[in-house]
Amino acid sequence: MAEALAPPFDRPDRDFNSLPGWTWVGTYGGHYLQCDLLGTFEHGFFTRQWQGRGPEVLAGYVSAGVSVHRLRQVHSAVVLPASQARAEPWPEADGLVSDGGGQCLWACGADCTPVLIADPVTGRVAACHAGWRGVAGGILAAALQQLQAGGCRTADLLVALGPAISGSRYQVERTVSEQVAAALAPSPQKPLPAQLEALRHCGALQDDPDPQRDRLDIRAAARQQLVHLGVASERIAICPLCTASEPLLFHSWRRDQVKAVQWSGIVSQA
Repeated sequence: MAEALAPPFDRPDRDFNSLPGWTWVGTYGGHYLQCDLLGTFEHGFFTRQWQGRGPEVLAGYVSAGVSVHRLRQVHSAVVLPASQARAEPWPEADGLVSDGGGQCLWACGADCTPVLIADPVTGRVAACHAGWRGVAGGILAAALQQLQAGGCRTADLLVALGPAISGSRYQVERTVSEQVAAALAPSPQKPLPAQLEALRHCGALQDDPDPQRDRLDIRAAARQQLVHLGVASERIAICPLCTASEPLLFHSWRRDQVKAVQWSGIVSQA
């Protein structure tokens, strides 16, 4: 039985418990993070303290008796029905949408944004791995389109953007910023400088000392893309924890250059 507990990794200089809108859940196996916005759905954002335990094990901490669905993530914008991803070899894609009840959908990452989407009306859910390539390629639009095809209304959706690298820690080439900015532009005919300015205006683009590079907050970009797609801003929650800044909690490719990930999962209700 899970219960809300204070996580056992506080530091004198850092209060990990003070996360408005987010709750640490303690189990006999450790602690994981939940988004209060998705409170009626079984879900969890796991930390590096769960290293060595994959979705087949982690699912038991989130919910009992669920089927496990995962992918071989390749930094794409491909989204699949969950029923196509329940056995090895895992299909190559970066997003899953439920097509049945009791499905536990998983995404992993180590700086990219884990995105969990839930529809409290239909009970359907989605899980996406949204790095800059996914956002630029339209993975969130693809997930919403599949949810809509299954009877969901965009206005009913709730979205949690989990722990990911913050803009101040994520240096990218200008060409990366341009691709993300173009994906967020409401009109493809909008001039590139105006697209970049729009990205800056929503807080996703910051200056870098190198004039050919930028600092990119992919979480802010994903949020803005969701708003463009019709999800109300108050129905989107962003975790304030930065994977690169919290080595005690998270793996980070940018920080460590080591291939290791943390998992995030959500269970469908119908």
